[in-house]
Amino acid sequence: MSRPAWGAGFTTETPVGEVLDTWYRWLGWGEYTGGDFDDLLTGANRADERRGVQVRAARVTIDVDEAPASASDAYLRLHLLSHRLATPNSLNMDGIFGALANVAWTNLGPVSVDRVDDIRFAEARDGRRLTVLGQDKFPRMLDYVSPSGVRIADADRVRLGAHLAEGTVVMHEGFCNFNAGTLGTSMVEGRISAGVVVGDGSDIGGGASIMGTLSGGGKETISVGRNCLIGANAGLGISLGDDCIVEAGLYLTAGTLVKLPDGDIVKGRQVSGASGMMFIRHSQTGAVEARVRSGAWGGLNEALHTN
Repeated sequence: MSRPAWGAGFTTETPVGEVLDTWYRWLGWGEYTGGDFDDLLTGANRADERRGVQVRAARVTIDVDEAPASASDAYLRLHLLSHRLATPNSLNMDGIFGALANVAWTNLGPVSVDRVDDIRFAEARDGRRLTVLGQDKFPRMLDYVSPSGVRIADADRVRLGAHLAEGTVVMHEGFCNFNAGTLGTSMVEGRISAGVVVGDGSDIGGGASIMGTLSGGGKETISVGRNCLIGANAGLGISLGDDCIVEAGLYLTAGTLVKLPDGDIVKGRQVSGASGMMFIRHSQTGAVEARVRSGAWGGLNEALHTN
């Protein structure tokens, strides 16, 4: 059984029909049936000669259980995630890199990479400066979606397709990739890689990194439970249950040898998903230890996440 989703908005295309981006002003689940906004889309097609593109109305229906069939299909999936209409890992994202064009993201809008120098010259001739914000397949989320109840200190650090729940704060050095994000109020000062989800009340410390599934052949998706703290400059390659702490500077992977409270030594993958644990490195022996937590780490600053 298919799961259809629809979107309506505008697509940017090159003269040869390559789609640079698609922005969906309206979207939802089910088949596209139109609405009052159809009048706003009608007759909206136009040429942007400076960028060398055509802007066209877009009305699509996709099956999110199938792999993305086009760039506009892929963009709708990314919008569904950032609009919080779908959670990470709930949509088929197979082959999404192949569906998307590599684009120069500029202050004028998306531009074909092979036209950047021509546009830069045309702008300079008119006394203006072209600003290139990035050259990549994924744009900044805030240029397309502004989710409510969220603070993002640096727009460059959050890709379209990130899922940020109400109450999430992403500080200047925080990062969130597409098809990843938070499920509740969270502090993000480290990296949330593709496929990773972070539970309510958790804090990803400054410089911390959670392993994703895009590189290194990793297939297991990592999750962080509720009310967890990953210390500054720590790393995580296994899942955490609820109420866990990873000591600052400790990188805990599936192959890390961990000493359990009963003295047994196991690999990190064997404690993946455990709750109520504190992972530390013994300051004298250097051994990584898992201890049953007692007490609280303090939790998030309520004022910081409600204002």
